[in-house]
Amino acid sequence: MTHLNRRSVLKTGAATVAATALTPLSTGAMASPSRGGDLRMGIAGANTSDSWDGRTHSDSFMIVHGHGCVFDTLTQVTAGGELVGELAESWESTPDAKVWTFNLRQGVTFHNGKPFGSDDVLASLQMHTAEGAKSAARPIVSPIVEMKKLTDHQIQLTLQSGNADFPYLMSDYHILIYPAGMIEEAIANGIGTGLYRVESFDPGVRFVGVRVDSHYKDGTGGWFDSIESIAINDASARMNALSTGQVDVVNRVDFKIEPLLRANPNIEIFEVTGNQHYTFPMLTNVAPFDDINVRKAIKYAVNRQEMVDKILLGHGKAGNDHPIGPANQYHHAELEQLEYDPDKAKFYLKEAGMDSLSIDLSASDAAFVGAVDSAQLYQASAQAAGININVIQEAADGYWSNVWLKKPWCACYWSGRATEDWMFSTAYEIGVPWNDNHWHNERFQMLLFEGRTELDSDRRREIYHEMQALMSAEGGTIVPMYANFVDANSTRVTHGPELGNLWQLDGSRICERWWMA
Repeated sequence: MTHLNRRSVLKTGAATVAATALTPLSTGAMASPSRGGDLRMGIAGANTSDSWDGRTHSDSFMIVHGHGCVFDTLTQVTAGGELVGELAESWESTPDAKVWTFNLRQGVTFHNGKPFGSDDVLASLQMHTAEGAKSAARPIVSPIVEMKKLTDHQIQLTLQSGNADFPYLMSDYHILIYPAGMIEEAIANGIGTGLYRVESFDPGVRFVGVRVDSHYKDGTGGWFDSIESIAINDASARMNALSTGQVDVVNRVDFKIEPLLRANPNIEIFEVTGNQHYTFPMLTNVAPFDDINVRKAIKYAVNRQEMVDKILLGHGKAGNDHPIGPANQYHHAELEQLEYDPDKAKFYLKEAGMDSLSIDLSASDAAFVGAVDSAQLYQASAQAAGININVIQEAADGYWSNVWLKKPWCACYWSGRATEDWMFSTAYEIGVPWNDNHWHNERFQMLLFEGRTELDSDRRREIYHEMQALMSAEGGTIVPMYANFVDANSTRVTHGPELGNLWQLDGSRICERWWMA
């Protein structure tokens, strides 16, 4: 099997599983790509702690420059939503989707000249389960109970239990492939098999990459001679850099000045509906969030539609306190919507033995554009319920290392994932590194494992609908809104007829897919 398509049926050996149905944006840009030119980007989501260690990548700057630029993964999701091979040419599984064999691409070399092969894949996978490793991809790799090298370019991975979505997981931006025996050097210097080698890298400041000669993707991607990306976390500065021609592309358009950008004939806005969602996770193992009645009170104290109207300015829809977005195959569209109801919030406070509640909410626009304003809207709406929210405006730099996962209640965002299990297992499985709410529900955890191994699409739908309902009613994460990916570019650069909607910036593979207009 060499290709999986989210709009068709996914066949894994003798097993048949329904694939996810994400819808990419079709555009009028149909020019043929050609080599040449330099791409200049102003990218949010950079930190001074950034490195080429894919296990730590958590925001857009390193995601864009990691997979699809300096490094490769085994598989990748195309702009059209098709799962295809990258460093893996093909794969097949046993009928129970438990044993997977990957046939690796031959003739590939790392930027330091080392030939790519099976040892590199096995060593790279083992990084995520090594003792002391704090990898966000641990829940993806840890179910592999045996990794076997069959030949220099063929590996076999045996899972603890079947997983029909496993080839999708191998496209995860954390699971970058490094050269075996020199992984520390590769992390220090950015040595991958990607289209661009590192010319210079100043963490949290700037990246410059130069196109690799005689690359295996010649003629199919990597059209720019070089990539230069400036870290611009401030939204106003980022929009100004695009407007004045200092950069060609920016991510996370500031909706407040979007009309000004649209009025500029030299600027194009590109928007896609994916599974990105803005969240306020609570650590449910910390008081008062360990009380389900307190969580329910907080859920009814937020006006979700007001946030969509005032923060997203219509570029999204109200969330329902679960992470499965409108572009996921098993999105529970019929689930009763949580509405703003101060009286219900007061009722649940009383059930918790409280007449009022005072809590801190940490926020920074590093979490998402408008996060501080969203927290302040939350603060205002909650007052009617007797909930006093103290909004703490945190510093942007270091937000993901100093606030998220550490402060009891904070702002966050997730790009979403192509499959339900991928999303749930990354952020809501007990014990995984990126579980930012520590909510423990035995029924939810049981369904998580059942859904992963279930090959019948109708049963999977039932499982994932129940999981969404459980999270919405009892979970420790407020998901007030699903947000479209809205980025912008100058007319100096262009792209193909479709844009990926798995991550920002054309699935975070803009370096590979775009070219000079």
